[in-house]
Amino acid sequence: MVLLSLTNISSFYGNIQALDKVNLSVNKGEIVTLIGANGAGKSTLLMTICGRPQARNGHITFEKEDITSEPTHIIAQKGISQVPEGRRIFPNMTILENLQLGALISGEAYFEKELNNIFHLFPILKKRQKQKGGTLSGGEQQMLAIGRALLSNPTLLLLDEPSLGLAPKIVQQIFEIIREINKTNKTTILLVEQNAYQALNIANRGYVMVNGRIVMEGSAKSLLEDKDIGAAYLHCEV
Repeated sequence: MVLLSLTNISSFYGNIQALDKVNLSVNKGEIVTLIGANGAGKSTLLMTICGRPQARNGHITFEKEDITSEPTHIIAQKGISQVPEGRRIFPNMTILENLQLGALISGEAYFEKELNNIFHLFPILKKRQKQKGGTLSGGEQQMLAIGRALLSNPTLLLLDEPSLGLAPKIVQQIFEIIREINKTNKTTILLVEQNAYQALNIANRGYVMVNGRIVMEGSAKSLLEDKDIGAAYLHCEV
């Protein structure tokens, strides 16, 4: 079942075109990754799905409903949650307070029900729940940002560069957590990631973006084995 579909999506920042006739789909239960160089338009694609900026051309459907012109808060209420690049936690709020913000959409009852699951997924957050978010390491802040997003009870989780700036050991841990979220929570994931090797190793399918356009798509296995993809994106991955 197709959960999310983008058809001929073009979006702009003022007069500058960022996406050019993008076609992309995510099936329910999948991990789909979008890879490409810095500045290719990957983050803009996630932001366009969330309605900021809104697509100028084309259509975005989610669970067979057109959400192209919906405002961001309505899109979030429909079950799409984004973990933005750079985490964007609230540094002067405690871990628990940051997590509570994630449940503004899902409600207090869901928060109380699911908080222990988040602490099971991220034990360090339970241990430090009264600590201010700004005192956490980069990896811990990423865990907090993912936990906050999950507490909105999303059907589709959008992850924007979750490994950015993290040590290799923590990167491996984050990708294992992403796989577990997909498998255990049955959460569908669209993953934007420069670490193409790691992303393709946990994904079902992938897309390659260059200058705001999708230039290649296929199974994760086929993209990993493609010599051109390897030369462009995988040669320096660990």
